[in-house]
Amino acid sequence: MFKFLKGVVGGSGTGLKDLPYYIGEPYPSAWGSWTHHRGTSKDDGSPVSIFSLSGSNAQDGHLAAGRNGVKRLRTVRHPNILSFLYSTEVETLDSSSTSRITLYMVTEPVMPLSEKIKELGLEGTQRDEYYAWGLHQIAKAVSFLNNDCKLVHGNVCLASVVVTPTLDWKLHALDVLSEFDGNNETASGSMLQYEWLVGLQYKPMELAKSDWVAIRKSPPWAIDSWGLGCFIYELFSGIKLGKTEELRNTVSIPKSLLQDYQRLLSSVPSRRMNTSKLIENSEYFQNKLVDTIHFMEILTLKDSVEKDTFFRKLPNLAEQLPRQIVLKKLLPLLASALEFGSAAAPALTALLKMGSWLPAEEFNIKVLPTIVKLFASNDRAIRVSLLQHIDQYGESLSAQVVDEQVYPHVATGFSDTSAFLRELTLKSMLILAPKVDEEPAIRTNTTILLGNIASYLNEGTRKRVLINAFTARALRDTFSPARGAGIMALCATSSYYDMNEIAIRILPNVVVLTVDADSDIRSKAFQAVDQFVQILKQYHEKTSAGDTTADATMGLSSMPGNASLLEWAMSSLTLKGKPSEQASLPPLNSGAPLASTASNASSAPARVNSSTKLYDQPVSLSPTSTDGWGEIENGFQEEQDSEKDGWDDIEPFEEPKLSPALANIQAAQKRPVSQPVSQPKPQATSLRPKNTGKVPKDEDDDLWGSIAAPAPKTASKPLNVKTASTTDDDDDPWAAIAAAPPATRAKPLSAGRGRGAKPAAPKLGAQRINRT
Repeated sequence: MFKFLKGVVGGSGTGLKDLPYYIGEPYPSAWGSWTHHRGTSKDDGSPVSIFSLSGSNAQDGHLAAGRNGVKRLRTVRHPNILSFLYSTEVETLDSSSTSRITLYMVTEPVMPLSEKIKELGLEGTQRDEYYAWGLHQIAKAVSFLNNDCKLVHGNVCLASVVVTPTLDWKLHALDVLSEFDGNNETASGSMLQYEWLVGLQYKPMELAKSDWVAIRKSPPWAIDSWGLGCFIYELFSGIKLGKTEELRNTVSIPKSLLQDYQRLLSSVPSRRMNTSKLIENSEYFQNKLVDTIHFMEILTLKDSVEKDTFFRKLPNLAEQLPRQIVLKKLLPLLASALEFGSAAAPALTALLKMGSWLPAEEFNIKVLPTIVKLFASNDRAIRVSLLQHIDQYGESLSAQVVDEQVYPHVATGFSDTSAFLRELTLKSMLILAPKVDEEPAIRTNTTILLGNIASYLNEGTRKRVLINAFTARALRDTFSPARGAGIMALCATSSYYDMNEIAIRILPNVVVLTVDADSDIRSKAFQAVDQFVQILKQYHEKTSAGDTTADATMGLSSMPGNASLLEWAMSSLTLKGKPSEQASLPPLNSGAPLASTASNASSAPARVNSSTKLYDQPVSLSPTSTDGWGEIENGFQEEQDSEKDGWDDIEPFEEPKLSPALANIQAAQKRPVSQPVSQPKPQATSLRPKNTGKVPKDEDDDLWGSIAAPAPKTASKPLNVKTASTTDDDDDPWAAIAAAPPATRAKPLSAGRGRGAKPAAPKLGAQRINRT
C-alpha cells in the first residue's frame, strides 16, 4: 500500500499520475475549505477548473459535506449551475508520514466572481448592466432549485458564484444542498445536515436559531431568498458581509432594485420574495444588455421580421455595450446562430464588426471558422453578404482553406441567375485569386482583369478597390509583369481618381518604380508619372484661371503602349491551341519589353507559360517587392496574338464598328438621289461578297475603310434602266431595300374628297428609293 501511494502521489498531492488533468496555480479565493485551481486536460490541453478539499481522515465532516456537494453537482443540471466533469479521492502522505485524504472535483473552466469583477474593472452604467445580467442568471438558478426541484441551497453568497470564459455567472458550492422537508412539520431534527458550514452573517434569524419547525412551515425559497439578498449586498458594496446588521446599509443598492432587495430580506420568512418574482417584476433587469442577450438566447423562437430588425440594429448597439461582454458573450452567441442557420444575413455585418475588435489570433480562432462554414450556405443573402465584406477577412484566409473550402462554393456565383451576385463573385477574385493559385501569372491577370472591368463598377466600389489593388498589391509584386500590369491599370483608369488620390497615393508609389531593376518597368513608370503629372498640371491651370467648374476627378485616356499587356490577360484566359502552335518571345532578362507593337493597329500580347520553371527564366525584383502575393514558382514566355487592340477594351463608350455591307448602304444613302438619268451609277460592292478568301489584316485595321464610299467607276448604267431577268441583283446596292415599281398609275388628287386638285409630287428619279 505504501509503495502504491508513493508511486501515485508526489509531494503535496499536486503531482497525481492517475489524474487525467494537470493541476495549475490556485486562485486567491474559494468557497469554504475548497481550493480552486486552474487546470488543463492531459488529452487535448483544454482548460478546466479543479477543486480540491483535504481532510485528516475519511470521517472528516468537511470531506462528508464535500462528497455531498460532488454528488449534488453531478445530478443537478442547469445552464446557470456549474457543470461537473470528473471527481476522485486520493490518500496521501505528508512529510511527517501523516495520512491525508484529498477530494478532487473537476469542472468547466471558471473564475471566482470576486476575481473577475476586479479584472473587468467596469464602472457606471456598463457595470450596472453587467451586474443585472449576472444577477438575473443567479436568480434563475436559485429559482430552479427552490421552485422546480424543491431543494434548498442554503449558502447563496458572493463566494458561491463563479464566472465562465463567456462571462456567464454560475452557482456552485452545493455542499449544504438538501431537500426541502416541508411535509414533515412536526420533525424537530436538522433539515440542512451541513448548515454548520454556513457563516453566521449569512443565516436568517430562523436558521441562526435552528428553528427547524418554523423553517419547515416557511416556503421553500425562504432561506435562499435571504441568501440572495446577502449576495446583492456584497455585489454592489464590493466588500464581504461581516455581520447581519450591515445589510441595513442600502447606500450602494440601485434604487430600481432597492424595494426588491428589502423584500428578499424580510424578517418574516413567509413574506420574503420568491426569486422567480424577482426575475419577472424588477425593472432593474430591463436594460440593453439583458434584452440583447435574452433575444439571442431565444433567437429560434423569433420570426424573420424580428430577426432582421434586431440584427440591423446590433452593430450600433454593440458599441454601447461593455466591450468585454460583447466579445466574450455576444460574439460566440452570434457565431453559433449564424453557423446553425437561426440568424439572418444582416447578422454577418455585426459578426465582422465585433470580430474587428479582436486581435488577429483570436479572430482566426473565434470568427474565421464560422465564416468559412457560411460559404456552403444556400441562402443567397448570406452569400451576397459574404462577398460584400470579403475585404475585411479575406487576408486571414489561408491558401489551403480557400482552395478546399471557399473557392468551390464561390465559383458557383459565376453562373448564378442574379447579376449582382455574379458581379460580387467577380470582384472577390481580387482577394481569392492569389490564394487559389500562387502562380505569378494569375496575379498579373487578376490586376489586368480588374482594370478591364473598372468601367462597369459603381463609384463606391472603384474608390474602395482600385487604388488598393493596383498600388498596395500589384506595384509591390515580385513578378515584374505584375508590376507592369499595375502601372498600366492605374493609367488606364486615371479618370476615376481625384487630384488628392493622384498626388498622395498614386504618384509616390509609381515614382519608386522609376528605379526598378527591369528596364521595361522603368519605362512604363516614367510614362505613368508623365501622365499623372500632366493631369495635375491641367487641373492647376484651370483652377488658377478661375475656372470654378474644374473637376477634381478629371483624367486622361490610357497611356500608349498599355494595350499589349492588357490583351495578355484575355489571351491567357481564352487562347486555345497546342503549345507548339504558340510562338515564344525572348525571355524577360533579355531586356526586351513584355510585348512589342508591330504597328499602330496591331500588337503582340505576351502570355505566361506556367510550364516554364523560374530558374530557367530569372525574374528581376522591384525595390518595393514583397512576398504578399506568395512565392514565385513559374516564369513566363511571350506569344504573338493580334486579335484585339489591348486597352481599347476598357473604353466604356467606344463606337461600335459597322459591318462592311451596312457601311456601304449608309454611304450610298448619303449620296444625292435626284440625279440626272444620264449620270452614271457607281459600281457598289455586293452585300454578300462572292470571294470567300481571307481579308488581309491591313484592311481590318483601317478604321475608315469600312465606312468610306467606294470610288466611282466608268462602266455604269442609268438608274432608271432595269435589266433583263438574267441581271444579278446582288450587284445593285439598292436592290435589297428598294420598293417594287408601281403596277398602276396614281389617280389625280382632284378625285379626292372635294379639297381641290393639287399637282402631283415630283418623283425622285427612279422608283428605287428607301421607303423604310
